[in-house]
Amino acid sequence: MKFNDMPYSRPNVDDICAKLGALSERMKNAATFDEANDIFVEYEQLNTEVDTMFSLAYVRHSIDTEDKFYDAEAEFMDEASPVITEPAQAFKLALLSSPFRKQFEERYGDLMFKNIEISLKSFSPEIIPELQEENKLVTEYDKLIASAQIPYEGGVYTLSQLTPYMQVTDDEKRLAAWKANGSFFTENAQKLDEIYDKLTHLRDTMGKKLGYDGYTQLGYYRMNRNSYTAQDVCRFREAVKKYIVPVADRLYREQAVRIGAKYPMNHSDMALTFRSGNPVPKGTPEEILAHGKRFYHELSPETAGFIDFMYDNELLDVLSRKGKQGGGYCTSFPKYKAPFIFANFNGTQHDVEVITHEAGHAFAGYIARDVFPLENQSPTLESCEIHSMSMEFFAWPWAEGWFRDDTTKFYYNHLSGAITFIPYGTMVDHFQHIVYEKPDMTPAQRHEAWQALMKEYMPWVRCDSGIPFYGEGKNWQRQSHIYETPFYYIDYCLAQTVALQFWALMQKDRDDAWRRYMALVTNAGKKTFDGLVASAGLATPFGDTALKEVADAAVKWLDSVDMSKIK
Repeated sequence: MKFNDMPYSRPNVDDICAKLGALSERMKNAATFDEANDIFVEYEQLNTEVDTMFSLAYVRHSIDTEDKFYDAEAEFMDEASPVITEPAQAFKLALLSSPFRKQFEERYGDLMFKNIEISLKSFSPEIIPELQEENKLVTEYDKLIASAQIPYEGGVYTLSQLTPYMQVTDDEKRLAAWKANGSFFTENAQKLDEIYDKLTHLRDTMGKKLGYDGYTQLGYYRMNRNSYTAQDVCRFREAVKKYIVPVADRLYREQAVRIGAKYPMNHSDMALTFRSGNPVPKGTPEEILAHGKRFYHELSPETAGFIDFMYDNELLDVLSRKGKQGGGYCTSFPKYKAPFIFANFNGTQHDVEVITHEAGHAFAGYIARDVFPLENQSPTLESCEIHSMSMEFFAWPWAEGWFRDDTTKFYYNHLSGAITFIPYGTMVDHFQHIVYEKPDMTPAQRHEAWQALMKEYMPWVRCDSGIPFYGEGKNWQRQSHIYETPFYYIDYCLAQTVALQFWALMQKDRDDAWRRYMALVTNAGKKTFDGLVASAGLATPFGDTALKEVADAAVKWLDSVDMSKIK
């Protein structure tokens, strides 16, 4: 079914809660496994319907945050989702205590039960008011970012639409675009601080109500960390500083020389990788999408069927426009077994990266669309990001169709960007650990903490640059994940490490790399992160081995590029 034809109706919360209550009682009284399993199937069918309605409302609100109908539905979801969680938890408890648990585990795997046990540690009815308020604050942040109307050289732009001007070769115009962008955040600084301050205290309150020292442990449970701990993440941080930060620092020093900028650089200079200009895709958005379709058709039979399904059912919305939520994501409509790609094209290299990245998520969802139950369709988020970040690299042989004469520039930018991203992403996660360990920090102290971490993870950045917002070291506030989904961002770094291992394999044997990728993807959510990495025969990101190997492989490739031809 095409996206626009998918009917939406507001779920009836009272009816859903009543059905969940009845299912819980029936599960407790089930006399046989077959009876218990039939009840479980009914629960899944109800989940499928509710999740689909919530996803439809979320996507349509994202597409136009000024649409009054779906704006009201977004407010409804903010209130309703925590209320529904309570009876859903009761059903999960009944399932866990079922005398037929062993038979359930034999049929669906024991990971489903492990994940349910973790989810139960992240909710209690007493935190429903905080969850509702959290949802409202996140929506407020998203709408604030989407509302940006930034004047620049006679035009007015959204944040996404301004991005190409923040990469132009003219130093004065590029700097002016960065200042215009930074001015928007500066003008909204008080509101941004206020929203985050409220979120921090709300989350700390939730953690303490549930019996934890604060939010951090609750945050890990909410992210469903089922195979590694905060201590493992700390080990990863140390390896990033040891192996990745020195490589990234070298790359930025070389960039400063290449573009004639002072090191350390300001954000405006960092945005220009080559003096002759950054790589940009050639052609219209329609042509970019058409070549993407060709890529997926030629990559494999599985991806060919997937991309036809996406286009036939109009499951993409990728053009930037006024009132549209920023960023990109992939979600799904389980009732229709359909993924959906949301993005904001802006005429930069990002357009190609986002269509390959989000389509990597969508492809994994398409492959797992018939997996039952829903719990087993998708792994934890760091594993999902392997799907997407690796797909970006699998697109390399088709890059010339997007970038033409800029293809080598794109390869260099994409690979070096993957390396330099890891310190930034790790810093985002480290920052959040500090914030939730000290929830009573003032907004000024949070900004100071970010600036201190930048010296540790990103020594190539100059903060005293005179650029509003960025020059003051406040740019963490443009990272939506910090507001929306605490502790998510390390997932990208772990996944990037795995994706770079796939990239290294591609340099030797693309067919072998693809077979390993498909082995990981087809396991869907039936294995933990470390289990999925092992299924592809790759090294876990924790510790020294993986990061040292990908850093060495990337440096070797980057050193092989004749930079005299692409300055």
